[in-house]
Amino acid sequence: MVSDVHGNARDLARAGEGADALVCLGDLVLFLDYADHTRGIFPELFGAENAGRIVALRTARRFEEARAFGARLWAGIDREAAVERAVRGQYAELFAAFPTPTYATYGNVDIPALWPEYARPGTTVLDGQTAEIGGLTFGFVGGGLRSPMRTPYEIGDEEYAAKIEALGEVDVLCTHIPPDVPELLYDTVPRRFERGSRALLDAIRRTRPRYALFGHVHQPLARRMRIGSTECVNVGHFASTGKPWALEW
Repeated sequence: MVSDVHGNARDLARAGEGADALVCLGDLVLFLDYADHTRGIFPELFGAENAGRIVALRTARRFEEARAFGARLWAGIDREAAVERAVRGQYAELFAAFPTPTYATYGNVDIPALWPEYARPGTTVLDGQTAEIGGLTFGFVGGGLRSPMRTPYEIGDEEYAAKIEALGEVDVLCTHIPPDVPELLYDTVPRRFERGSRALLDAIRRTRPRYALFGHVHQPLARRMRIGSTECVNVGHFASTGKPWALEW
């Protein structure tokens, strides 16, 4: 089980060793590395110094200033085309690293429209859908909710809730974002709360899956907790650790 891969194809190629299947909870793309300002699409285009400036503004929650600064850098550049070229390069490498079988859903920084071009036989992409793995029913919901970051795959609360509702009762509930619980949403490094889903929290309380698994928050205040009988686990920031989280039953 991995999440928040953010360009780490080297470790991804080994992540499924010894497992019946690999489950990926999204965020394959590396646009901007908050720890290493030389890595990602943004510094490749504009350099590490400008990447550091954007990180500083976002960390200070000065989102409007960050957008204005970014707009000046992008002036005269076809942003959509430049980003798509870079994302395609990353996807070609990352999808080639997936073992067989892999079950994957999108993160908030992913571009779902491109995935069908790169998902090979043996990789199953699910969003608002279920799959049986090892005798258990897994439900998958990808993407994130709308936020000041304005990442590519953010959707409205009602649309997200409808995808959660479509799953019904499952044994393992797999999402990119956590349920709306403060301890699971607070990132201790940038010192801010990420967005979580109230609909997801309600579904956990109502349907009581064995596990609720997610990522998105890279350095959470709490990596796991119980909500009723459900074990809720942040499976980790794979980009930095290179280590998958193992689900055994």
